[in-house]
Amino acid sequence: MPPTSPAPLLLSVFPTFAMGGAQMRFTTIANQLGDRFRHAIIAMNGEHAAAARLAASLPVSRPEVGIRKGDMAGNVRRFTRLLRQVRPHALVTHNWGSIEWAPAARLAGIRHIHIEDGFGPEEGQRQLRRRVWTRRLLLRRATVVVPSRTLHAIATGIWRLPQVRYIPNGIDLAAFAAAPARGEIPVIGTVAALRPEKNLGRLLHAFQRAAASRPARLVIAGDGPARTGLEALAGELGIADRVRFAGYVARPQTLYPGFDIVALSSDTEQMPMAVLEAMAAGLPVAATDVGDIRAMVAAENATYLTRLDPAALGDALGALLDDPALRARLGAANRARAEQEYDQAAMVAAYEALYRGPLA
Repeated sequence: MPPTSPAPLLLSVFPTFAMGGAQMRFTTIANQLGDRFRHAIIAMNGEHAAAARLAASLPVSRPEVGIRKGDMAGNVRRFTRLLRQVRPHALVTHNWGSIEWAPAARLAGIRHIHIEDGFGPEEGQRQLRRRVWTRRLLLRRATVVVPSRTLHAIATGIWRLPQVRYIPNGIDLAAFAAAPARGEIPVIGTVAALRPEKNLGRLLHAFQRAAASRPARLVIAGDGPARTGLEALAGELGIADRVRFAGYVARPQTLYPGFDIVALSSDTEQMPMAVLEAMAAGLPVAATDVGDIRAMVAAENATYLTRLDPAALGDALGALLDDPALRARLGAANRARAEQEYDQAAMVAAYEALYRGPLA
């Protein structure tokens, strides 16, 4: 028998391969696809913590490339040389921090897929002119993938990119199918990286308002540079004894049975996994009205999406705390919507087809 061809190689570049939404989606897809693809992963900052989520049996390598911050011309030469040596089936870049790979893909003649998940605090409220023009120039020959309708409108209307695909994030519905086990005191939970754009200070202020005359607890799951300041703020607001900082949790699905409400207080989001997880777990969501969240949740839940204001978010939380029957009704509607629209299998199939091509 003739030897079988090796599986296609994907070279995936991340600004960081630390734990985050884009990294979680990638590891989920890679694990589901198994040995149908080989993977080479580059983290621009050298952080590879999310690799712990990859199955041990996956064929994964970490090519060495000398990245020099601020040396775009030199980086493009180094990236081009690596691409010509490795010859991946496709280069898959993620978000603004990997934009320097775009000209290298063109010079090396490599298929380029760019996945854009959203923005950091510097672009949370407005598009930066320099970055708009850079994306418009460097990504015009790439296939750009976005998980939200909001980003699709930005990529086609503001960046004016010709090849943009919408692939919504998916969720493992079976992992969240267990009936929630509620306690006597309602628990508001949030799962988020503790970074400035998540604005968890807004959530602490909102919780203080909502819980002033009601029994409630708040659990903040996640870690990041803002943790110390948030812990101090909880103390200043007099709610430290009712707030638990759970740190990073490897299997977030284990958290949701202990939640009654899921809250997000971000300044910017696109299609947050925490909202999908809340929906899959049959929970109501109180959140700032950003990105695609309004389009994601069940129509009945949209009332509890608010402007970027801690008082408004606190009032939404208070209304949900006051009405267990409302929470149950919204949670059931969110679960039904997740089943209809956001099955993980559909996401994995869409990415497999994308990886294999064609890209036009």
